[in-house]
Amino acid sequence: QVQLVESGGGLVQAGGSLRLSCAASGSDFRINAMGWYRQAPGKQRELVAAITSIGSTNYADSVKGRFTISRDNAENTVYLQMNSLKPEDTAVYYCASDPSWGAVVNGEADYWGQGTQVTVSS
Repeated sequence: QVQLVESGGGLVQAGGSLRLSCAASGSDFRINAMGWYRQAPGKQRELVAAITSIGSTNYADSVKGRFTISRDNAENTVYLQMNSLKPEDTAVYYCASDPSWGAVVNGEADYWGQGTQVTVSS
């Protein structure tokens, strides 16, 4: 069982940066794949970035070169560093966790956080 709590969202101007955190509780964190998803109003939820238990990563094309996912297994936390933010990055960002990499990248993870709002003004 894993419980996830996101933080770090907020309002930022275009070109600015934010760092999201996802704190996980439970004994499975270190072996689980982790992911960040986002959902904008009227749009489907989409994968932003994902990371395996050993640090391999995957990014959506729209965020490559701007966002970085990382994890600290000692702190049971996964991060999303977001730079050069654009208004189209505005969304609720969710953390996801699952033992299966496929489940995380396909949006079928067992565990999800409640989400944190990111708003980028132009």
